[in-house]
Amino acid sequence: MKNFKSLQLLDVFKGLFEKADIDYSTMRRILQVKLTMDGRRTSTVMSQNMGKSKSDSNQFLKSLWFYAFIGLTLVPILFFGENYMFQVSLVLGVFMFLIMTTMISDFSSVLLDVRDQTILGTRPITSKTISASKAVHVTIYLFFVTAAIISIPLIIGTIRHGVLFGLLLVFTILLSNLFIVAITAMLYYLILKFFGGERLRDMINYVQIGLSITIVLGYQVVARAFEFVDLEATFTPEWWTLFLPPVWFSAQFAIVLNGEAGIYYYVLTALALLVPILSFVAYMKILPAYEENLVKLMDQTTKVSKRGRFDLFKRIASFVTRSKEEHAFYHFAEKMLKNERELKLKIYPSLGFAMIFPFVFLYNNYTAAGSFEALGSGRSYLSIYAALMMIPGVVIMLQYSSKSKGAWIYHVSPVTDLTNSIKGTLKALIVRLFLPVYIAVSVIYLVIFGVRILPDLLIVLLVTLTYSAICFKIIKGTLPFSEPFESWSQSDGWKTLPFALLIPVFGLIHFGATLIPFGVWIYLAVTLVVTPLIWKYGLKRSPSS
Repeated sequence: MKNFKSLQLLDVFKGLFEKADIDYSTMRRILQVKLTMDGRRTSTVMSQNMGKSKSDSNQFLKSLWFYAFIGLTLVPILFFGENYMFQVSLVLGVFMFLIMTTMISDFSSVLLDVRDQTILGTRPITSKTISASKAVHVTIYLFFVTAAIISIPLIIGTIRHGVLFGLLLVFTILLSNLFIVAITAMLYYLILKFFGGERLRDMINYVQIGLSITIVLGYQVVARAFEFVDLEATFTPEWWTLFLPPVWFSAQFAIVLNGEAGIYYYVLTALALLVPILSFVAYMKILPAYEENLVKLMDQTTKVSKRGRFDLFKRIASFVTRSKEEHAFYHFAEKMLKNERELKLKIYPSLGFAMIFPFVFLYNNYTAAGSFEALGSGRSYLSIYAALMMIPGVVIMLQYSSKSKGAWIYHVSPVTDLTNSIKGTLKALIVRLFLPVYIAVSVIYLVIFGVRILPDLLIVLLVTLTYSAICFKIIKGTLPFSEPFESWSQSDGWKTLPFALLIPVFGLIHFGATLIPFGVWIYLAVTLVVTPLIWKYGLKRSPSS
């Protein structure tokens, strides 16, 4: 097997692993096998970034240009005046947002992988060594993602602000990554400790939604920790800034480069140093128990529903489906969306974003309006269109499944029209995933804006039906749940971009309708006619497809 350069670099730290009672030679061999397999097939952790590869090269490394492009967008922040704390807080806010979303969407599959237990756990290998190999495996790829994102801002920042700025940024990035990896793993450990079976899998998905909401809100709060006076950012210490990691890590820049002094800056710097280190130490202590609790994920016990229990989704299925075949595919898709853990790990974080982004835009509008009354009398309710951002990404994931080999059932079952499979699957997606988000957001919007927006909310629901049918064109002939996750490629992610750009178009059309007399009612009538037509003629699929 190939002697990877990352492993050669890891050899430098051999003594540290041995002092931690980790069998370094065994851990290195495990990592060598994992890295080799990553080049031959797409591992779960790389499924968001790699496509199929027949060569022995790692396709994940070839996709790092995408992260480098994101890093390029951070460069203008480094030219926002001379307040280094402000600049670094924004850069780290974006960076930690990207790394945290990567951790909960891509690396969760590795942190929660039980295959090491079933394959290596039966060998004379300590659980600490197995856990360490998993942690290092994630760290290696996290290093590449980090380098791709931060390299360009690091070079530009060093040239503009000096070598000391660059050294501090490198040190800060290392601490923030240490903090993110440790906190994510410890959070999963707590869930594993107190839950088991199907309840455990549900809790993991709920935590992913919560993390998605938290990091979006956190970035918004970080930006508001600073005030602008004559176009110059100033930091006003507040008690709540003690809970903002990007502010912790940027405080040292204010002390070293801006010459700031005061107990608040020293406390923030102490938090930046101590919290990541203590978190990682705690994580290393719980590694054996973490691996032992992972066995709970192998428990396939599910909750048995009581006979005669009212099933809301079953009642809705009877209402929204028109034929027996469509009804059957609706239930099939609903079960897949409910029970397939790997699929939920991919799509559930987007639910958190869909729920919180409308309120992020709404809050910005509230700040501009200046009062709650002015906000309630305006058209800021159109920010609810931000909830539609989840649809393209979820729709494209509908073609994938860890049980994709069962797709032969489509062609041997007595199905006369595969269009029903498309309609049933899309309806299950809307009812199971989008509708709860839509109802929750709509109730709050009704409280804020009043019942006058009921026609607008109905338009948004009809537009969602139209939009989901349009987005299904991304799949281009692929049947639902018929492709393995390993066939996911970076180009598939880019395919959603044109469809995502349709969301502001729908919002602008709706806004235009509000400017003319009875425009909203006319637009509602048009959507009532157009939506059924698109679903009838736009989703046709022949049995031979």
